[in-house]
This record gives sequence, C-alpha cells and structure tokens, in this order.
Amino acid sequence: MKIKQFEYEPLAHFSYAIVSNGEMVVVDPERNPMKYYAFAKANNAKIVAVFETHPHADFVSSHLQMHKETGATIYVSNKVGADYPHRPFDEGDTLQIGEIEITAINTPGHSPDSITIVAKDGKKVALFTGDTLFIGDVGRPDLREKAGNMKAKRRELAEMMFQTIQDKFTGLPDDALVYPTHGAGTLCGKNISSDKSSTLGNERMGNWAFKVETKEKFIDSLLDGQPFIPSYFGYNVDTNKTGAPILRNALAKIPFKLNGAIDNGALVIDIRDEATFKRGHIKGSLNIQAASESAKFETWLGAIVEPDEKFNLVIDHPKDLEEILERVAVIGYEVNLLSVATSDTMNLETMESLDLNDFEKHPDNYTIVDIRNKGEVEEGKFFKNALSHPLNDLRKTANEISTGKPIVVHCAGGYRSAAGSSILKNKIPGTKVYDLSDDIEKFK
Repeated sequence: MKIKQFEYEPLAHFSYAIVSNGEMVVVDPERNPMKYYAFAKANNAKIVAVFETHPHADFVSSHLQMHKETGATIYVSNKVGADYPHRPFDEGDTLQIGEIEITAINTPGHSPDSITIVAKDGKKVALFTGDTLFIGDVGRPDLREKAGNMKAKRRELAEMMFQTIQDKFTGLPDDALVYPTHGAGTLCGKNISSDKSSTLGNERMGNWAFKVETKEKFIDSLLDGQPFIPSYFGYNVDTNKTGAPILRNALAKIPFKLNGAIDNGALVIDIRDEATFKRGHIKGSLNIQAASESAKFETWLGAIVEPDEKFNLVIDHPKDLEEILERVAVIGYEVNLLSVATSDTMNLETMESLDLNDFEKHPDNYTIVDIRNKGEVEEGKFFKNALSHPLNDLRKTANEISTGKPIVVHCAGGYRSAAGSSILKNKIPGTKVYDLSDDIEKFK
C-alpha cells in the first residue's frame, strides 16, 4: 500500500492517493485534480475510486470532475443525500483495491454524515479520518445547523462526536496510521497539532478528546472557543453535495482585461500586496492580499464577500491570472467573479500612512479598531480602549464606529488590517482611516 499526502497550504487541507497493484483511489480531493492525475501517471495506476469523507465546508472538491474524466466511482455515505452519481459507502461496506481492503466507519460529530475510511494491507492499517479526528483535536460540530442534507444542532453533533471517539475506534490497533483532511491553521478545528499525521496510539495518549471521561465535560470543551464561521462554508457544503463543474470550463468563462477599467458596478477585490494597494487603487476596492502562496486569501475572500455577491478582481500582472483564478475556484467563488483586470493607472486613490510617532504619543486622539477574532481579543487587548470589530463582520458593523476621530485599524500581524482598513475607508467616507499594519509588533 503506497500512500501519498497532498497539501493545499492556504486552507491547511490534506488529500490522499492510495495505490496498490496498478489501482489508485483518492480521498477528499481539492478542486484541481491534475496533481492526482500526474501521480497516477507516474505510478502507472488507474484511478478507480474517489472517497468523500463528508461534504466539505471550507473547500470545493473535484470528486465529480474526477468521475467524469476518469470514470472513477465516487463513494460517500448514504446519509449525505448526494446529488451526483455515487455508491453509498457506510459501516459494513467493503471495497477491494489491489491488495488493499477498504471499509468505512460512520463517525458523526463534525457532521452527521461523516465517515472514516479504513485501508488495510496485511497488518498495515491506515485511517483517513476526514474532519472527525485531527492530530491533537477533533472537528468542530457547529457547521451543519444551516447547510447540508442532514442538518443538526451543534450540541447534538458534539454529543455524536463524544460517542464516536468513545466507541468507533476501539477495535483498531495502536499502530494504525491517522491521516486527517486538515492540519493546523484550518477553521474546521481549534487546537490542531502541526503534525501532518499520527498513529491511533499516539492520539489515544495525547489527544484531549480521548481523555475526557464525561459527556458533558467533552461537549463543553468542544463547543468552547471555536473560531468564527466564514460566510462561504454553508455554500461549499451545498456545492459539494451537488458536485462542482469541471474547473477549466468554469474558469474559461471569466473575462480578463489588461489595464482595463471596471465599470460593472460590482465590488472590486484588489489582491496586490498592501504597499502597492496603498500607492494607488480603484476607488472603493478592498485589499484582500494573495501576494504569497500561503496567504489566507481563500478564507478571507469567503469571509468578507458573501456567496451570492458578484465581484471583480484586480491583479498585479497577467502572469498572476491563472493562479488567482484557481484560488478563487478552490472555494467555488468563480461563479460570482465578473472579471479580472490588471490595475488601471488612471484615477486611482491612495491611502495615507499613519504618523506612528504621533500615534504612540497620543493614542487617545484616535479611534482604534481591533479586527481580530473574538477569541483572540478575549486572550488580551493590545490597546485598552480599542473597539472590537472582527474582520469577518466588519462590512456589517462599520457604521457603528464613531467617526469623530481618525481611525487606526489593527490585527495581530498586519495581513488582516490591510483588508480591514480598506473596508472602513470604503464604508466611512470622509473619515481618515489608517492601517497600523505590521507596526502592531511594537505594541505587543
């Protein structure tokens, strides 16, 4: 049994290929399937199956595209109510792939329809646990109250997760390998280890979820302090339940303009780095940076822009086009993307730089807006009188902020404050808005 782990870093997403005797299966694939095709080709293997551990909330899967392009059968729990061609795969079901026996365990908790894929090759056992069992944590239970075929309240799912951890893994050996669908940095859990895999024995010893003895204490611990839920999560659950269109076809429909004026009246998202944005940008545009491969662009695009909201993108250079289109499509937002353009050089706005010396000496002369998440603020403020307005809600709460003083926006490191300051500049015209950016480090 050969196992390959693939990582999509911006969303801390892991997907997997399993190969045996010229046959290959893929578990929880990302939107672009080409890396799996390349791996199959390199290993002289045929892709015969795609497993979905559940309908994902934070990314769009390529399971339907892979079915159409390779003929692979999609396997998913019958509880999903999937609208694409598939075979139900639940506890008791078995599939033989080369020398590997693949079975399912129904492991509800993160969602009511979650399964864990168990692959056995002789004495070697591997568990593909989806968003149920992470390394050092378990999946959050509060994402399926408003989306999906099977809706469930968070407390009900937390109770299911307790029973899953108590009962579902008991018959499996300590040396079983654990391969989750997410690592540290995902919003699908809160205290995930930076390790990318583990063993079941290590999780039994070190993962808090295996140590809590009472159901009530487990539920309280699991529900406490979960991160915010981006706007796009429910939309992605529904998209994955139906199956996304073939990626290259979807992206081919999006027009590109070289130095083109954007005049369709829709929202403009400028993905360039904050320094470039501040030197000149289209009036009213928002700065959600995608300046590096690891930047959390997808998360913040899906948190700031609503799933049904049309928008345009401004990029720095034509060479950036293909990559940014794929990043937008990772969360299924290509359907709302009206156009992509490189920045026009005419009629641009600038953002003033903060006089840091004056701010340090006279902080009371400014309205300070802290756009970190609620949990971060609860751990401690950097400025005593700062107003808390989390970035994911800022477009809705901006009108609550006093405009009697210049506004200074900060986060924890500078990335989010670029977006936050651009939002407030757009929402509160006539008020000076400054981005503290990475100078926040001086106040920690």
